[in-house]
This record gives sequence, C-alpha cells and structure tokens, in this order.
Amino acid sequence: MHFNSTILTIPGLGGSGPQHWQSIWEKRYNFTRVEQNDWDTPACSDWIEGINDAVKAHDTADIILVGHSLACVTIAYWAKKFNVKIKGALLVAPADSEAETFPPEASGFSPVPLFKLPFPSIVVASNNDFYVTTESAKQFADSWGSEFINVGSAGHINVSSGYGEWDFGLELLKRLDN
Repeated sequence: MHFNSTILTIPGLGGSGPQHWQSIWEKRYNFTRVEQNDWDTPACSDWIEGINDAVKAHDTADIILVGHSLACVTIAYWAKKFNVKIKGALLVAPADSEAETFPPEASGFSPVPLFKLPFPSIVVASNNDFYVTTESAKQFADSWGSEFINVGSAGHINVSSGYGEWDFGLELLKRLDN
C-alpha cells in the first residue's frame, strides 16, 4: 500500500509500544510519530504545541493526522486553537476526558471540545471501550463533523484488545489519502 500524504501518528497516554498498530504503521510505511515531552503525565497545552510544531514542519495541505485515544481529544484542542486546514484526521478510540475512567495523570484535556473540525475526519470507535461509551464517541464524531465508524466489540483498539496489525484502519486511512 502506498500513501501520497504526509502521515503523522499521535499516540495516546503512555505512547504506543512496538506492537501497537501505530508503531507497526510507522515502520512499514515510514510514517512520522509526533513525539511529546511527557507521555505519562501529559498537559494538554504541551501536547497541542507538540502537534503544532510537527505540523508546521510540513506542507499542511498534505498532512493526515492519525490519533489514538487521548490524542484524538488533543487534535480537537489543536484544531480549535490553530484552525489549520490539513488533509484530514483518523481519530481512533477517542478517550472521553470527562468520564470517570479518564486517567487522572493527564491534565487540561477536559472538557472535550465540541465543534466542527476544519478538515475531514473519521472517528473509529468500539462498543466496549473502557475509555469512552459508544454514545460519547458518536457525540464527538457528530460535533467534529466526522464520519463515525463503530467496529463492534474491539475494546480500546490497541494491543491489549488484540490490535497490532490493523488492516481495516489502513483502509480507512487510505480513504483520507485521496
């Protein structure tokens, strides 16, 4: 599979380990990870700046962001602050920063920004994700103007849910890479 766009991956809390689909995609397709200063006790403002620095290093019209979990909310905050028109975003298993299950070590990520993103996006959710209800994920997608895809019982769509290699995710990414 070949991609025409610049793909920037953005892991969630803790980063994405070597068996995570984001890490596999980075190696296989030469995608670039947006590195954050603190993966374990993040501050939203720092993560927003990390995304912005990475985006500014490329032609913005050619960028697709691939966020997982907390990165999805961060991308929404980044879009609200900078209003940059990029090619698109694949937002996988968005964490609900207002839920009781939200990790307390992350700060400044609440409330979830609910507004139309200035670029095309796809939200992928599961109906048994510990970090977000299907209803909340659908609400985020609707507010962000995103296409919403429920992949069924897929947990948090990460390694512990059985997702290393994730071909369906690549198919969705390819749809944004037009």
